[in-house]
Amino acid sequence: MAIRTAPVIGITIGDPCGIGPEIIAKALTRFKPSKFGVSVRLIGSAEGFTPGKLSRQSATCALAALNESVRLLKSGEIQAVVNAPVNKENLSQVGFKFPGQTEFYAHAFGLKDHEVTMTMQSEKLRVSLVSTHCSLLAAVKLLSPGLIKIHAERTLALLKKIGIKKPRLAVSGLNPHAGEGGMFGDEEIRILRPAISALKKKHGAAIAGPFSADTLFSQAVAGKYDAVLCLYHDQGLIPFKLLAFEEGVNLTLGLPFWRSSPDHGTAADIAGKNLASAESMVSALTLTAKLLADR
Repeated sequence: MAIRTAPVIGITIGDPCGIGPEIIAKALTRFKPSKFGVSVRLIGSAEGFTPGKLSRQSATCALAALNESVRLLKSGEIQAVVNAPVNKENLSQVGFKFPGQTEFYAHAFGLKDHEVTMTMQSEKLRVSLVSTHCSLLAAVKLLSPGLIKIHAERTLALLKKIGIKKPRLAVSGLNPHAGEGGMFGDEEIRILRPAISALKKKHGAAIAGPFSADTLFSQAVAGKYDAVLCLYHDQGLIPFKLLAFEEGVNLTLGLPFWRSSPDHGTAADIAGKNLASAESMVSALTLTAKLLADR
């Protein structure tokens, strides 16, 4: 009889001159892998680096950890990955051509950017994004009924995965007051309503919208909806980080493995000062472990 081994979560060091090494160390004093039937594997080392001083060398280390995680995922030596923060500007010095780690993993596994979904998870609010790291102008041009359907269905599947039997997903409007019947833009009429109508035929009451963004998030936080599908990066990230910056998790959907990270950056200004909170890293590890344990 084959012995089933514990799934392994790889933890990449991030930029070793940022707060990554610190929050990983703090998180591993609190996160207990055995509780979830998983184990962890550290990828990368901060040895020899000075906290707070980002450099070409620290970028090289961060990129090497990311590349190693891809190798380990493809070889089956790890089954999920949690990424400590990287500095994208610093990484660009060493040939990193992606707007973020989300897109890096999509490319590494042969997927286009739109084939993965960035979703932010917390107990207070959940948001998924139709577009991620691009200009606002590009985000509007990218909108299509097909793209909205992909990200909506991926989000609904996640909600069921985490135990919400009858998920409720609300779609945000793009324009003020969701366009006010076309007075402030017609994207709701041309793009959003057809997409939502098609989704309703398949999922019924599980999906609703488009709603004016200036009231939608307060309704979601009050419990009317389990998640909000947002149409561009800041529409979702501003309310999310306002409410859940300490404990929020960035989770990528659509990859052939679970990938998550804390919802904050490298914070080089406080690196090495024992000021960084590990809450978001603990949350990322815990969510990833729960998803792995339920596979």
